[in-house]
Amino acid sequence: MNQSGLPTPPLQPGQQASASNANTPSTSNQQSSSDNVHPLSLDSLLVHITTSSSPHTLNQTLRNCAPKDVRETILSSFLGGGQDPLTLLDIRSHTLGVLYILSARLNTSISLPPPLQYVEDFCRSFSPEQARYAPDRVTLLAKGIACFSETIGNPKCAITPLYSLVERYSPTPSHLTTVHRIFLSACVSTRHFTAALPVLSHPITTIDTTLSDIHYNDNLVYHYAGGMALAALKRWSEAEEFFEICVTSPGQVPAAIQMEALKKWLIVQLIYRGKIMPLPKYTNPMLFRSIKNTPYTSFANFYPQHIDQLRTILEKDNQLFTNDKTLGLLSQALERAPRWSITKLTSTYLTLGLSDIGRAVGIQKEEDVRVLILSMVESSEISAQISADGTVTFADPPPTFSKEDVDRVLMEAQEQGAQLARLEKEMARSREYLTKAVRNKDDSSWGPAVDDDSAFTDRAAGNWTDDAMFS
Repeated sequence: MNQSGLPTPPLQPGQQASASNANTPSTSNQQSSSDNVHPLSLDSLLVHITTSSSPHTLNQTLRNCAPKDVRETILSSFLGGGQDPLTLLDIRSHTLGVLYILSARLNTSISLPPPLQYVEDFCRSFSPEQARYAPDRVTLLAKGIACFSETIGNPKCAITPLYSLVERYSPTPSHLTTVHRIFLSACVSTRHFTAALPVLSHPITTIDTTLSDIHYNDNLVYHYAGGMALAALKRWSEAEEFFEICVTSPGQVPAAIQMEALKKWLIVQLIYRGKIMPLPKYTNPMLFRSIKNTPYTSFANFYPQHIDQLRTILEKDNQLFTNDKTLGLLSQALERAPRWSITKLTSTYLTLGLSDIGRAVGIQKEEDVRVLILSMVESSEISAQISADGTVTFADPPPTFSKEDVDRVLMEAQEQGAQLARLEKEMARSREYLTKAVRNKDDSSWGPAVDDDSAFTDRAAGNWTDDAMFS
């Protein structure tokens, strides 16, 4: 026990030899003195961290100082005198060193985890320029934060530091990193969907593999989790877009998560549009074939008019939908089916009685039909008036946009146009893209075969997006 009350650290190699050979020549004393700090000790690494002026050199030193297991054990340990190295380092000035130590300690079960407040402070104030020298450690840190929060039984405590990490590490909000996937997964698993909105509000346009050790699956998981969060918040238009990005991401063989995204994309479209819209031609045709002739396509075929058949499908395949975690979305689609049926009637009839509308949409009581129509008028889904005798008169909805709205949309279109032009120039300079484009120019695998357009209908002919598929 030393004077500070902390346990006396074990003797480093060379210390005992120095004591037993006190009277040996000075050269031996010098050799023993140089051995007092072991080359692989955290003390020696701390010297490099505090004295190095080159982040690149420091990153190479910390990465290659020892085999992986030995390195992580050393980085997650305390100093020889029992002191926590994090208390001696400045987060901003020594970001790279703190990143290595923090990520090691959060992912090593034998070490004492750092205080959560310190983790949050680091994520809020680290130097992104230094951290970008070690993208793999940033990923390791994010994974460690998520695992640590699970270990202490409070998964939602990972959301704040992960959000700070995403916001600070990315050069722009449109860069995709591995932290995005981990952050979105944490938001969805803890049902803190609104926490993801500041990140989801920025479309991803840049993927830089030098900035983050990102893989194909990171893109899929991010957009799938984003679609889940947006669907839970009933932001159907945005959820549709995120699921579609996941479904249509190119790949030789579709990933399982893309099939799950396709199921949810289909249901979200029924809820949001009342029908299925075509996917881009470059969607992998195997996805179309996989979902063809399933209860999902049957549900889409009967939607929205045939309420009884829709209920039958939900009851018959309840276990399948429960296992796929799509029962909630399908129930919402079923609930909205009468609304879409009424919307269809407005394009055919100018006037209809409440009883006629009830028969068309599968609602028996006229009062229930009246309440539904008034609700749709209030939410601007349709424009209609109900007379005293129960006659409903439909009209074209009045324009609901202002000059400010038009100016805003035009400004957004100009910004998107400029961004697309920039991306097109970047792709034109990409040797890898040009090589693949030329190689696959005449490859039929770039899009589905023509007959796969009918993937969402059991009929032998006809466009599957046609309204007739629902009749």
